[in-house]
Amino acid sequence: MKRTNSSMQLTRAADYAVRVMIHLAALPAHERASLPALALATGAPESFLSKVLQALSKASLITSLRGQTGGFEILPSGRRASMRQVIEAIDGPVHLNVCLISQRSCGRSKTCTAHHVWVEAQQAMLDVLSNAVIAELASLKPGQFATCTPPHLRN
Repeated sequence: MKRTNSSMQLTRAADYAVRVMIHLAALPAHERASLPALALATGAPESFLSKVLQALSKASLITSLRGQTGGFEILPSGRRASMRQVIEAIDGPVHLNVCLISQRSCGRSKTCTAHHVWVEAQQAMLDVLSNAVIAELASLKPGQFATCTPPHLRN
């Protein structure tokens, strides 16, 4: 059975946030981008993107300046941020399964034979997202891949 929607899929807002952060990090230091320019670069509708930018600003990853020379600029903390930090600034903590949210969220975690697999998969995903740094992603050329896999997971 082929499905296109998945509970393990990131939200569109988180995807746009990562795109924005990489785009801003690729700009020269202290250069700002306007909302229309960011919408064009990310393929996001301006009205939707403005909410994403507000969340990134609230998380102290970017800053904005109004006026003719205004726009959005990545902060040093944004350049050092991981994909995980960007995603969590938009969506909150990432969980593959409800049983991983807290011990109380699933009464079967102590007897479920699949629970350890969920825990391991969750940790591997968080490790990869935590090792993908925005500035490093911005320095890559199209088609070039980042080494986001933590050393202990590499073959």
